[in-house]
Amino acid sequence: MNFKQHENFVIQGPIIHSLSSNEIGYYENATIVVKKGKIVSFDSEGKIKVSANDGHVIKLINGQFLCPGLIDLHIHAPQYPNIGLGMDMPLLDWLKAYTFPLEVKYGDLEFASKVYRYVVKSTLSCGTTMAVYYGSMHCGSTIKLAEIISELGQRAIVGKAAMNRNIPIDNYTEETTQCLEHTQKVADCVKNLKNPLVETAVTPRFAITCDMPLLQSLAKMAVDQDLYIQTHISENKTEVEVVKELYPECIDYTDVYDKAGILTNKTILAHGIYLSDRELDVLKERGTCIAHCPNSNTYLQSGLCDVRKLWNHGVKVGLGTDVSGGCNASIVDAMRCALATSTHLSFQIEGYKPLNFQEVFYLATLGGATALGMENKIGSFAVGKDFDALVVDMMPLGGTAGVMLEHTLKEHVQKFIYCGETKNVKQVFVEGKLVHSK
Repeated sequence: MNFKQHENFVIQGPIIHSLSSNEIGYYENATIVVKKGKIVSFDSEGKIKVSANDGHVIKLINGQFLCPGLIDLHIHAPQYPNIGLGMDMPLLDWLKAYTFPLEVKYGDLEFASKVYRYVVKSTLSCGTTMAVYYGSMHCGSTIKLAEIISELGQRAIVGKAAMNRNIPIDNYTEETTQCLEHTQKVADCVKNLKNPLVETAVTPRFAITCDMPLLQSLAKMAVDQDLYIQTHISENKTEVEVVKELYPECIDYTDVYDKAGILTNKTILAHGIYLSDRELDVLKERGTCIAHCPNSNTYLQSGLCDVRKLWNHGVKVGLGTDVSGGCNASIVDAMRCALATSTHLSFQIEGYKPLNFQEVFYLATLGGATALGMENKIGSFAVGKDFDALVVDMMPLGGTAGVMLEHTLKEHVQKFIYCGETKNVKQVFVEGKLVHSK
């Protein structure tokens, strides 16, 4: 199939989406009508009469199902070439040995363009319809990342990493005024793309690499222009201790960001492993969300993030791959890792109830959309939302999820979450446009 942007079409067959954080709706023979990129009709029983005006009809075949597009709340685009490297090192050592030496190379636009095109194509092939990308410190290459995302049709939030201290290599910090000017230039250039799918995030790397005046200035820029903010918090115990030393006037890590004005209802905080009850209550009050990155939390020896604790405090949560701290760019892998992390917590906490597959599917779709304040636009198949979706095919031979028996739709979904691969993502739609197909 070769669809143009916003072509009208109909999809019929097995369809699923989250109804709540703990319930998936399974529809064996449903019909969705898409016009100009939006869902105009969703018939859960397939009784709707389709006319020629509704456009081309796509009928899903045995072993296929349609689900909402997957949402990655935290991924470092410039780190992608390092995926799988340094996984035996803790966070701060890994940053010094692998990450910063790679990121400094993105002053070379040719290099950046080559990597970023590969990154966006790769994440689309994994089923990531919406990604929240960190760029490097470089203004030009971050703008190039936004341009490539726009060209390839992904939905995304993009930010230039801001940092003015404590980077252990040469030529990878900016003076505060220049940092603010470059952050504004990225925001202006993204706006000039005139693509509503691509937005800007003000992006202080984290509290260790930004002083308070820079944090405050970035926060003011974001609030004044209604921009997203993305940064890291409480990923690693050593990191938390360093932040205490750098900001002795603050109660805790969250208080640093709160005093700076960083915590808004458009702020995405990656990790949040070691947050106290006080901190979680502040995040809930501010409407700030957490991007849970279980793959990197394990491999960089950071810790186990307790999603249930976050939820119990009313904090919004979604999933992130955290490439290349995470060694897999697929949100399907993030779902599996979230299940494993939660199970590990149940070994340590008496009476703890691990997450189930319905809950991690929610985190990957409607939960991620809710965390971003986009629940009225993406994340499920409610009428009026944009059509961001995947056709999942569980029948390809040679994969781990190989189907050798007759399975129910619910069983196909479980197999996809627990052992699905990129090869099972057959087609990817963003705002009604086919952006990837096998």
